[in-house]
Amino acid sequence: MRIFALSDIHVDYDANAEWVGNLSKYDYRDDLLILAGDVTHDLKLLAWCVGEFSARFKHVLFVPGNHDLWVLGKEKGKTSLQKFIDVKATIEDSGASMRSFRKGDALIAPLQGWYDYSFGEPTDELRQMWADYRACRWPADFGPVEAAAHFAAMNPPLEIGAATRVITFSHFLPRIDLVPFYVPRKHRILDPVLGSARIEAELRRLGSCLHVYGHSHINRSVHIDGVRYVNNAFGYPHENMIASKQLYCVDEI
Repeated sequence: MRIFALSDIHVDYDANAEWVGNLSKYDYRDDLLILAGDVTHDLKLLAWCVGEFSARFKHVLFVPGNHDLWVLGKEKGKTSLQKFIDVKATIEDSGASMRSFRKGDALIAPLQGWYDYSFGEPTDELRQMWADYRACRWPADFGPVEAAAHFAAMNPPLEIGAATRVITFSHFLPRIDLVPFYVPRKHRILDPVLGSARIEAELRRLGSCLHVYGHSHINRSVHIDGVRYVNNAFGYPHENMIASKQLYCVDEI
């Protein structure tokens, strides 16, 4: 069984949705897809997209990203925590899973999370420009730091058992040095909202050898201290220079 990675498909864009609809219905029937978040904020569109992947892959594993938890339009009355519950139900109804997956000696585990400013404090400019500050809604006295702790608490201690190979995945970055050196300094304003060191601690605790992530829209495959980190973001239609716009096989079990 081949394991493919994909994130940030953003099917709100017609060109991205068309790519999903045109995927082969035969080439991946025995394979698994890790879909590492940011599909869409629209639950109906999420159901369609995940359903399309589920019809093509034997297994689809999902973890939501920040866009998936946006509350817009008629949803403005709910919180992003409630949206998470809706997203989970939609995923399961669409034939995918947000739970861990085992096959033989391999364990594939989703790591829920959010950014918690462990990569830096947000500036006033970032708070003005970052859409999550308007599109996400949290309960009173609750913000990104509390959200990160809330979602991390959903990652219970896993019994590794007979698993000798652990693969983990998250939407958010587990470490800031996954942002490559060539990213212009002006874009590093985004560092505080890219991820959380908490995710890194979790994947290390589990003994992960491969971690798939998304969010940055910068495709990478790098080895750091014994772990391979992979980002295969589809990205927005115009992001042709930093996204490969194709599925990427990261492993086989």
